[in-house]
Amino acid sequence: MKPVRSQMIASATLALTLVGRALPAQEVIELPGQDTRIEPEFEEVYRVGVFEGESWEMFSRVQKVAFDARGNLYVFDEGGSRLSSDLRVLVFDPSGAFVREFGTSGEGPGEFKSPDGYAVTRDGTTIVRDKGHLAYQVFDASGGFVRMVRSRAGTTESSSGGGAVTTTVTVSKPMQADPRGGAVYTTTGEATTSGVGSNRTPAAVRTITRHGLDGEGALIETVVNAWQPPGGKSPSGQQGGADVNFPRLPRTFEPRLLMGLLPDGGIVYSDSSAYALKVAAADGGGVVRTIIRPFRPTPVTPRIEGEYKKRKEERDAEGWSRRRGGNTVTRTVRGPGVGNDPESVQALMQWMEEFNKIQPFYPEIPVLMRLQTTWEGRIWVIRRGEELLEDGPIDVLHADGEYVGTYRAGATAMPDAFGPNGLAAFIEFDELDVARVVVRRLPGGVR
Repeated sequence: MKPVRSQMIASATLALTLVGRALPAQEVIELPGQDTRIEPEFEEVYRVGVFEGESWEMFSRVQKVAFDARGNLYVFDEGGSRLSSDLRVLVFDPSGAFVREFGTSGEGPGEFKSPDGYAVTRDGTTIVRDKGHLAYQVFDASGGFVRMVRSRAGTTESSSGGGAVTTTVTVSKPMQADPRGGAVYTTTGEATTSGVGSNRTPAAVRTITRHGLDGEGALIETVVNAWQPPGGKSPSGQQGGADVNFPRLPRTFEPRLLMGLLPDGGIVYSDSSAYALKVAAADGGGVVRTIIRPFRPTPVTPRIEGEYKKRKEERDAEGWSRRRGGNTVTRTVRGPGVGNDPESVQALMQWMEEFNKIQPFYPEIPVLMRLQTTWEGRIWVIRRGEELLEDGPIDVLHADGEYVGTYRAGATAMPDAFGPNGLAAFIEFDELDVARVVVRRLPGGVR
């Protein structure tokens, strides 16, 4: 379907919705509001993961899956407790046959201390972000350890002067491998509090950063400065007689910074409540295109707040929430009055619990809920569902703005990983809540 193109954002309202600030001229592509239905005609290739069998086919907690250019599937499986460092990486060939397993917990190089980020480059290099080592662990295509690359992700920088204290906390989220190799990308939140006592004021920014891994330390470059939703509160309190002010936490329904990578290193991202996908050129080249559809955010009313709390309680009681797809947030808090000792961690957990009880709400529900890009550069986005906490339709687009079509709500889940030749991996659970990975092949138009 041919999109409607223009060279400037004509509507001031739309401009504010998209970025909250003035933008230089850029191409804006407006797609129609009527969906063109497509059906999920996927061919199943194989599935792995069973309740009882060989050790390599019994999964504990699948955190992420990924493909390399040969079509090998990588399964990142964590065992033991939720805070366990027992990570193993299982590799399956394009037919689903088990190839190898690597990874062990420990203090040394090549051993996992506290892994929280996972990626595979197209040449089969495996990268594990390990906050315990404050480093990226790099393994070659055969699973052999290559090197550690120092990382600042998840750390805090603090400074003081004239009695004022400034503490910056970096929150790094799931990472994606650069299709060109040699680096990973992540969406990063930096929250800063400064001042003295009750006069400390919070500030926050959201960025997309590229972490180059060719040297001894990661070369961290900001490639996108995203829009930061205004407002919000920061839980604070007292610990050991020192004032502690934790950075603001995101409110319920607050738009997340969604990101996907294109084969040439370009970036597709969404940072607001609107249906607005921004396409940025590689290596910090700036936004060259914005793709919009005429769907508007839903205002949050007291009825919606009450319904959300009720549904969330029901799902929590059912044990519905699972950590999957690498959706791990690393919060390492250090600095004056905020340490990694048990008392500080307990204080942080207590304030987060209190914050969740207060449950502040963003004023509207975003249109877009999740974003992925395929191996060949198609964009898949999930819109919000008709019901709260439910996924809606999935749109498939080209990065140049061409609209492919829409899968109706519930017709298919979003793939957890895309691979070459139309391969797509889905993390699923059977009636016994046993995790398995199903690999399917997608038709040409949606790859």
